[in-house]
Amino acid sequence: MSNVIKKTGLILIGAIAGMMLSLNFSAIAKKENIEAIHPLPIEELRTFAQVFGRIKSDYVESVEDKKLITEAINGMLIGLDPHSSYLDKDEYKELQIGTQGEFGGLGIQVTMEDGVVKVISPIEDTPAFRAGIKTGDLIVKLDDTVVKGMTLNDAIKLMRGKPNTSIKITIVREGETEPLVFNLVRDIIKIQSVKSKMIEPGYAYIRITQFQEQTGENLAQAIKTLFAENSGAMKGLILDLRNDPGGLLNGAVAVSAAFLPENALVVYTEGRSPDAKMKLHANPEYYLRGPDEDYLKGLPSAVKTVPMITLVNGGSASASEIVAGALQDHKRSIVMGSQTFGKGSVQTILPLGNNTAIKLTTARYYTPNGQSIQAQGITPDVLDETDSGDEQRLREADLNRHLSNGKKTEKKAASEAEKAALKPASDKKEKKEKKNKDKDKNKAPIEFGSEEDLLLKQAMNYFKGITASPEKKSDETETKS
Repeated sequence: MSNVIKKTGLILIGAIAGMMLSLNFSAIAKKENIEAIHPLPIEELRTFAQVFGRIKSDYVESVEDKKLITEAINGMLIGLDPHSSYLDKDEYKELQIGTQGEFGGLGIQVTMEDGVVKVISPIEDTPAFRAGIKTGDLIVKLDDTVVKGMTLNDAIKLMRGKPNTSIKITIVREGETEPLVFNLVRDIIKIQSVKSKMIEPGYAYIRITQFQEQTGENLAQAIKTLFAENSGAMKGLILDLRNDPGGLLNGAVAVSAAFLPENALVVYTEGRSPDAKMKLHANPEYYLRGPDEDYLKGLPSAVKTVPMITLVNGGSASASEIVAGALQDHKRSIVMGSQTFGKGSVQTILPLGNNTAIKLTTARYYTPNGQSIQAQGITPDVLDETDSGDEQRLREADLNRHLSNGKKTEKKAASEAEKAALKPASDKKEKKEKKNKDKDKNKAPIEFGSEEDLLLKQAMNYFKGITASPEKKSDETETKS
């Protein structure tokens, strides 16, 4: 038996070594300036091969080689950070469908935390949102299947499915003594990327729910329509990015470019490989896909100068943080709300053949002034006076194995500033906030942009001079790139 394991191990080491060498030589053929090949970790590969051989010979049931290798790849990627993963054929296809804004499911943005699925945010106008699923909810069972021990991709597969089919979700919620059970019916999730309206004459409202392939075009059309509907000068524009989980990078650049001067720096990235070092500007070459006509050309000139407020919260992540950071750094917009999610890492989709791929974290995002978004987020200029519970929201820095900020001194300074800003002025105020939290714990989610939207009212009051303007940030906290 030991000879069989030994032979299996040697064959496997040879196969893995050959694969790694072929990948390295392939990469060298594509990149002349790539670093020298690192020596293969022979001892670690031998251990891997021994474990593989033991499973093949001694595990209680026979296991296919494909399953073992796939699970090993999964474990290798999951162990890096919360956003790197292996995509099989179905998952790769679903990723492509998701960027187009339509898929079958429940409408929940989720992550994996301590072996259970944790809700980052429900998506507006979906079964999960309407049922009252909330940020921070822990999904512990899907129908009769316990989530503990599943991969995130496996859990997502169970939640997605054909429209009009039902699923029972068991949730543990902070403050609830018993698990909550929701019976949801799957639906076609059609995410309307851009929503817009005139709040009142002279004041426009644009909400971006997710950055998709058509977000730039949809935004351009919304801007043209709003300016055409308004009689007289536009006095203010509110850009709502709350609970926007992000999406396509070129969509974020397009949205920023609509409001910023031409060629203004929107975001830059830093990583190990030359391809991971990018500077993206408010220029068509950075947001158009192919030789398409520039859809931002011909926008009303006033869109570059109209007073702006950008609304954010703990559910604003990735692409929405890029937009908020760019508008804030260029002093194009006041940012109002609460600290954003802090998802400032770049995931590159690397196809592997056979319609599979890996999603690999390859770089960090930085705002034009050099602030790292990762595990820190965007700090608003004006804090949300109405939100007493957003500090309880799950953020990037709360996730296991999250990528570090990359700039420790900046992270510490920002954290201290945030704590000072969010600290209650007195015990009385703290008790009042706790009372409000308890009161609103099971309240249905408020529709953003509605008459019940208190942060929107706060933004309108700011426009009209009822709210005092924020103090100018100290130059010491800004780093020029």
